[in-house]
Amino acid sequence: MASSSTQPDAAEIKSILTPVMTLEGHEPWNDSHSENEPHSEYKFISYIAYFPDGKQMISRSRDKTIRRWDLREGKEIEKAREVYEDFINAVMLSRDGRWFVTATISELKVSEVETGIVRTFHGLPTAICIDISTDSALVAGGSSDGTRTWSLDTGKLVAGPFNISRDCSHLITSLRLSEDSRKLAVLLKWGRYLQVWDVRAQKLLAEKSAPSKPGLFGPVFWTTKDKSIVAAFCFIDDPPTGTAYDPSSTIYELDPSTLKIVGAPFQHTSDISDLALSSDCVLLIHAN
Repeated sequence: MASSSTQPDAAEIKSILTPVMTLEGHEPWNDSHSENEPHSEYKFISYIAYFPDGKQMISRSRDKTIRRWDLREGKEIEKAREVYEDFINAVMLSRDGRWFVTATISELKVSEVETGIVRTFHGLPTAICIDISTDSALVAGGSSDGTRTWSLDTGKLVAGPFNISRDCSHLITSLRLSEDSRKLAVLLKWGRYLQVWDVRAQKLLAEKSAPSKPGLFGPVFWTTKDKSIVAAFCFIDDPPTGTAYDPSSTIYELDPSTLKIVGAPFQHTSDISDLALSSDCVLLIHAN
């Protein structure tokens, strides 16, 4: 991945997207903490993903449901709806469309799409974030007491919990398995720490920290053939001479063996709230 950017001319910026359907179904979410507080209701859909065949998609909402949609019919597949007692912290669909995994405060659940079989993976209190390996064989989960990986086929624990330092374990922001599933990148304390682990050996290979202000919740990525790691926020201890990088608005590419910065960081004009890297690692999209 090269550290470069392009800015289109004003004349090139125009909408080329035309809505073809609206999918209705998720219920409004009440944001009040008690019955006596003033509140407002709104729909909050925080995750969507297409199935590989493009005929279905799934969505997560603050109404504590996971819903599957038939895009040919333009409506929900109601028999596939999953309802949870707790808020859903994370959900992810495997690349082959066989599995989708959900993480809540109390459990990690794995659903096999074709059979409808649902299994609960135990030993992961307060599941915060998840990642499914490129080959759809493993799932990694970060929780209040560390990180673990399981086999999706057998449900057996493959590795973990990793011995992440106590002051960071309850603040795992995001994690990502490498393309070969041998390594795991873990972002902690909203971007204050980045760690790289050997999955099988459960050994810490590299760590980078910065005393600067914490950034926001954001993902971490491996580039093609695990050549580098891409992440945002707090990796500058001392900004380069003549610069004033704001950790919450800067994206970095790092060498996974040393976590040293590769190339020039990409600085945005405002805080970055999310990142997405294309499957070929050519395009990087960020939201702010």
